[in-house]
Amino acid sequence: MSLRRTPPRTSSLHLSGRRVMLRPIGDNDFSAWSEVRRRNADWLEPWEPLRPPYVTDPAVDRSAFVARCRAREREILSDSAYPFGIFVEHRLVGEVNLNNVVRGALQTGTIGYWIDRRQAGNGFIAESVAVVLRHAFERLDLHRVEICIVPRNANSRRVVEKLGLRCEGTAERYLQINGVWEDHLRFAMTAEEWRERRAEMASRWLEAEPPDASASLK
Repeated sequence: MSLRRTPPRTSSLHLSGRRVMLRPIGDNDFSAWSEVRRRNADWLEPWEPLRPPYVTDPAVDRSAFVARCRAREREILSDSAYPFGIFVEHRLVGEVNLNNVVRGALQTGTIGYWIDRRQAGNGFIAESVAVVLRHAFERLDLHRVEICIVPRNANSRRVVEKLGLRCEGTAERYLQINGVWEDHLRFAMTAEEWRERRAEMASRWLEAEPPDASASLK
């Protein structure tokens, strides 16, 4: 097995589930992304790292948004992260990101996500996470993927419960969230678990098999 895949071109990263389409967010998405983020500020900010006061908010400043897009493109090209906008019927409804990709002996990454409050409860995030898990294990050859959640974030916990991810316990004061170092529950899946549950995950969440998927599992 290769320990590192050649990163794909950003323009080729289009992934699909049964209802969602995932692709990197680009400059032309500013209006849609800004509208969703600004409208959902009270819904999202309590669960996100506090933005330093000297950092311009990309939801209100287009140049900051474009800089964010360039930074995310560099992450893809360096094989360090794979960020995606979530689109339902061509409408941006959130993001799901595979961050902190580490190669070598670890072969790991961390998934984070958010969704428009108006679209919550429809299973779009669970489906998007399943799509990213397939990409991580079958395209990127990762061995382990984790999702870390503040214990009281019931909405986010429902996502991993729907997917049946294994809980590994609590990491104390793991991440700074809204200015506070918060404990996080760590949920994970390994490549071995993915192979065991692949058919189940596909039948519930995924659409057609990606090309060469079976070859990457041999």
